Amino acid sequence: MTDIPLLEVRHLVKHFRVGGGLFGGGSGLVRAVEGVSFTIQRGETLGLVGESGCGKTTTGRCILQLERPTSGEILFEGHDLVPLGEAELRPFRRRIQVIFQDPYSSLNPRMTIGQMLAEPLAVHGIVPDRAARAARVQELLRHVGLLPQHADRYPHELSGGQRQRVGIGRALAMEPSLIICDEPVSALDVSIQAQIINLLEDLQAEFGLTYLFIAHDLSVVRHISDHVAVMYLGKVMELADRKSLYDSPLHPYTRALLAAVPIPDPELEARRERVVLKGEVPSTLRPPSGCVFHPRCPIAVERCAREVPELREIRPGHRAACLLA
Repeated sequence: MTDIPLLEVRHLVKHFRVGGGLFGGGSGLVRAVEGVSFTIQRGETLGLVGESGCGKTTTGRCILQLERPTSGEILFEGHDLVPLGEAELRPFRRRIQVIFQDPYSSLNPRMTIGQMLAEPLAVHGIVPDRAARAARVQELLRHVGLLPQHADRYPHELSGGQRQRVGIGRALAMEPSLIICDEPVSALDVSIQAQIINLLEDLQAEFGLTYLFIAHDLSVVRHISDHVAVMYLGKVMELADRKSLYDSPLHPYTRALLAAVPIPDPELEARRERVVLKGEVPSTLRPPSGCVFHPRCPIAVERCAREVPELREIRPGHRAACLLA
């Protein structure tokens, strides 16, 4: 049983029906996620990166069962979550938690921090005794770097970084195996981002947590991830361990993303190769034929418009969806 990945996503598909509208226009199908597959081993972090609208957050919401997948399998500890009803999902929901992107809107403004941290402990019967819950709240505050007096404060009395620490504490209260971090630092100042990343790493080491870390910033993902999956227009373009992906990317889209990450050294920055993508990201309502990246790809050939590349292993443990790799 120990060889089973904590999370395995197989051929995940999520489509949204849109249209109609005020004047009864034609409907269409948004292909948000198209056949995404990956695994996360217990205690590891998978970074899921890509531009806005590529489907990474929808993938996370499908794993949480906040969105029901159109097709595919989501195996958590060997159990497929997709066919389960709400009552059957309840024990799994406790073990899969989420840290949201926006620390301003993800906390209830009418509850104190202490009430927010105590509520899941009571609802799920983790700590039934009121006095023991208060002690557990103080323990959670200490784990995320907040003071005991923060328990009596409301969200509007805290800074953005402190609010995100509360969000982390709320996820931690459920004693989860997997935490989905949905762009947890993108709304914070750069100096605070580093503190939150360090906190997440410390908690992972202390509690043996597993993370799916969703982000659009490759430099942030580099610090926390063991493996990285790069998404574009609902598909995984490349999947590899962190060192392989950053040192020798195989997919032209990954190379373009890495070329956009600034280098602190001005001389190296001036000398490095520039990769500028042409055009705009196509609509998920009408994705291109063949390889979805071919209209913007600097090395595309004629067959790229006809053939859909599969995500195949090109080097040991390094997979890419490119006909020319």
